[in-house]
Amino acid sequence: MKAVIPVAGIGKRLRPHTFTIPKALLNVAGKPILGHIVDGLVEMGVDELVPIIGYKGDLIKQYLTSSYDLDMHFVVQEEPMGIAHAVSLTREFADDSELIIILGDTIIDAEFTEIPRTGDYVLGVKEVSDPSRFGICMVKDGRIARIVEKPDKWIGNLAVVGLYYFKNSSLLYEACEELIAKGITTKGEYQITDALQIMIERGVNFVPYNIEGWYDCGKVETLLETNRILLQRSGSEGARNGSIIIPPCYIDEGSKVENSIIGPFVTVAKGCEIRNSIIEDSILNEGSKLENVILEKSVVGAFAEVTGRRSSFNVSDYSQIDYQ
Repeated sequence: MKAVIPVAGIGKRLRPHTFTIPKALLNVAGKPILGHIVDGLVEMGVDELVPIIGYKGDLIKQYLTSSYDLDMHFVVQEEPMGIAHAVSLTREFADDSELIIILGDTIIDAEFTEIPRTGDYVLGVKEVSDPSRFGICMVKDGRIARIVEKPDKWIGNLAVVGLYYFKNSSLLYEACEELIAKGITTKGEYQITDALQIMIERGVNFVPYNIEGWYDCGKVETLLETNRILLQRSGSEGARNGSIIIPPCYIDEGSKVENSIIGPFVTVAKGCEIRNSIIEDSILNEGSKLENVILEKSVVGAFAEVTGRRSSFNVSDYSQIDYQ
């Protein structure tokens, strides 16, 4: 099975971290967001990836090719023109065959192997508190009857959450190409929800698949929340050189922790060094160094150095902060 993963976004809401890496490579619970996504696809039986890259796409390509033994075809979206436009660029690799699309900035906890058994055309859905931020679907007789992208008025709160399955993808590509040919945009972009609505109007029966675990990673607050949830499921812990580790935590074996209290809800990536510090509810990216600090609700960028006092902040890659 083939999987298309749009990962071309800039990630403005995650700055300063996305100044140096794409948001799909931000670490959460011990691995990049994209790693969690691809692991789920591999379990489903996906053996061919078509990532749609753009901003800092070379880093996406480097990560995927070094981490997974899968057939891959990288497609570049030069300008952010919407998901339907991005998907349209991948047709030559899809062969109008079985296809799953999953957005590259959210982590979905689902039984992926069940999705093809649910129906020939399946959309992942979840009830949300703010429908104005999502494509919202209306369900009738167990089928999706209508989809509206970011509705201005209330039509429901069942959102399409970035997972789409097609037994045969030809109708999807035809719908995407029609949007582009006719210049049909919503909020200035070619939206995949508009393409799905065209398919519905042509008689395609989409089945809703309820997603219980859908974890947004689009801003720092939700990234930390997702880190907490995933660590509760699979976090590891252990004593380190006179330190106290309060679970759940993920601490890479290649990191150093001395005379510190770590946790709960802390991710420590490889190459980190922590001394004489208290860290909770935070993500420390590769190679970061912390000494004599009390830190909470923070994301520290790769190879950043922080020394000093109690704080809550977001530190970009290669920064140096010294509180005296």
